Formats: sequence, C-alpha cells, structure tokens
Amino acid sequence: MGAPFSVAQRLSKLPPYLFAEIDRLKQDAIRRGMDIINLGIGDPDLPTPPHIIRRMQEASADPRHHQYPSYEGMLSFRQAVADWYSKRFGVTLDPETEVLSLIGSKEGIGHIPLAFVDPGGIVLIPDPGYPVYQAGTVFAEGVPYFMPLTRERSFLPDLDAIPSEVLKKARIMFLNYPNNPTAAVAPRAFFAEAVDFARKHRLILCHDAAYSEMAYDGYLPESLLAVEGAKDVAIEYHSLSKTYNMTGWRIGFAVGCREVLSGLGRIKTNLDSGVFQAVQEAAIAALSGPQECVEAMRATYRERRDALVDGLSALGFAVEKPKATFYVWIGVPRGRTSASLASALLAETGIVMTPGTGFGRYGEGYIRAALTVDVSRIKEAVERIAASNLKPQ
Repeated sequence: MGAPFSVAQRLSKLPPYLFAEIDRLKQDAIRRGMDIINLGIGDPDLPTPPHIIRRMQEASADPRHHQYPSYEGMLSFRQAVADWYSKRFGVTLDPETEVLSLIGSKEGIGHIPLAFVDPGGIVLIPDPGYPVYQAGTVFAEGVPYFMPLTRERSFLPDLDAIPSEVLKKARIMFLNYPNNPTAAVAPRAFFAEAVDFARKHRLILCHDAAYSEMAYDGYLPESLLAVEGAKDVAIEYHSLSKTYNMTGWRIGFAVGCREVLSGLGRIKTNLDSGVFQAVQEAAIAALSGPQECVEAMRATYRERRDALVDGLSALGFAVEKPKATFYVWIGVPRGRTSASLASALLAETGIVMTPGTGFGRYGEGYIRAALTVDVSRIKEAVERIAASNLKPQ
C-alpha cells in the first residue's frame, strides 16, 4: 500500500471543525436511546410552498430546460430579481448587468475572493461570523482580518478601529445583517458609514443579506444598496433558501456593482455551469408569486422565538428577543464556556445547540439556537433545561 496522500496546505489553514465533538456526543446520545431536540442547524424544517413546487414540476418536464443553462442566469429570472428588489427595497437594478444568479449564496460568497484577492491580500471578516467568509479567503490565499462583534457595540464592527496598515492591503469587507449567528440588525446609518468607508479605502463591500425576510414585530430590514452610491462599491447576496424554504434547491443571487459581479461571473464560468433552469423557473414563481407564504413563515418563527426566549429568560439566561433571523444568541452562565455548555446540554438534556466559538473567537460566552423544530419541541427543550442543573446560578 502506498504512502497516504497529503492535503494542500490551504486546508490546514482552516479552523478546526469544532462541531466534530458535538456530532460525536450527539451520536453517543442517540445510541443510548436519548430523544434529541436539534436546535443546532440553520436548515428550515418548513416545506417549500406548493405553488413553487408545482412550477418546478412543470418546468422540469420541459426539454428546453434539460441543457446547460446560461452562466449568468436566465434573463427572466434576473428580471424577477430586479422586480422583487424594486418592490421590496425601492432599489433599481439593471437585470442584464447588476444581477447574477448563484447556486445558493454560499458559493457566491466563497468564490468572490478568488476574483479579487491575490495571495497575501487582506479580507475583513466579522467575528463571530459565517465560516464561509474565512474559508473563501483561505482558498484564495488571502489573509483574514477579524472585526470583533460585541454586545457593547450592538454586534456592529468598529470600522475606525481597523489599523491603517491592514486597510492598505485590504480588498474585501464582508458584512451580514440581519446577522448569523448573533441575530443583530443594522440601521441604515451604519450601512451608510460602511459604504463611505469602503469608498475611502477602495474596498469591495460584500453584504450577506440572506435573512432579510425573516423579521418580526413590524421590523423590516433595509437593503445596503438603498444607500446612495452603494452600487459603486458594494454587492449584496440573497438566497431563496430561508425566505421560501428552498435550502436544497440551491439558488440565490448577487446584485449591485456591475464590475464586481463581472469578476465573480468570470470565476463562475470556469468553475460551474449555472443553475438548472427549472429551478430558476421555480424561483421566478417564488419571487413574483403570492407572498402569504413568507408571512406564514414569519409567524411560525415568531411563535417559536417567543417560546424559547421567554422560557430561557424565566430560567435566568441572558437572552434578548431578536428582531430578525431564526437564531437566538444566548449568553452562557458564569463558570462555563460556550463549548462546555453545548456539550453539557447535549449530554444531560439531549438538546443540540451550537457553541458560539464555532463562529469565531468573539463567539465565546454565547451559544446559538436555531428555531428549526416545532414550537411544542421548543417548549419541551425549555422544560428539560428547567429540570437540569444547567440553569444560571
């Protein structure tokens, strides 16, 4: 038998898979017959709305959709995106040059550094944050610079604290509001500050807005592109995964600065062959069809949010009711770490939550719960915690 193959050094630069231990403990608990309540994964448990499925069924039977799709996406899909943006955010987009289809927003986020970051170039990344921001940077041989998100600053980065020597080498800045994992939201004033900052330092501003439609209590997030001049420096990512419960369908889009989208598109033409056109047809039905399904989704997650936050607050946990996303960012009681609380929750109560450190150094002191189980199971999770020794002392 030959010598084992060694992986590329870039893989060694990725952070360790912190969730591996949680996965191991979960499997151990299942083998012991424990009933698991999984609040760890951000995958909607609600079904895709029927009218979207029907359109997919019709379109998939059409032979015209069985060949390679266009790289940038069908013009009819891009027009639907532009129309949705105009109606939802009041932002005007040219569907031919300012909209690009993606195989889910994740791949567009992961690929953008390949288009604009040379080896040694710096990418500004929120911490805690979605791990793909760092992974895409590492794969492009860029250098991550982490911007702390702290409760004291409402989980908004302090742009003025970034050293000038970092900014000289920085090419891209990632932002994400409503935020994963903290569930924080950003006011328009911060978006305006970020756009001015990007223009001043010649940065490409990449805003991940995947959770913009998961909002509650009358709050409706704005688009960063609504800021004057944003399209000169910024693109915004969206996904149909969360809004329309289409995670497995793999379709999203990026909109905004045409030069940036052109660079991202050049990477994609060499690495993928576009989104199956029947899926694009289904996405058109989602974006341009009735939106009552979105309201129903919000109502479901709002009920779950209230059950979890009210229950944990009554037990003494430091937790606030999020205005958006389907995540709850929970303070860890004194004397424990994020990882130790997540492990204890699983071992003692059968509840899976994600340690905040899985999203970066500044996630310490928190765990993240995803509202991806029925409200009855969320209430049961609160009851299990109440009966355990894991409550704050």
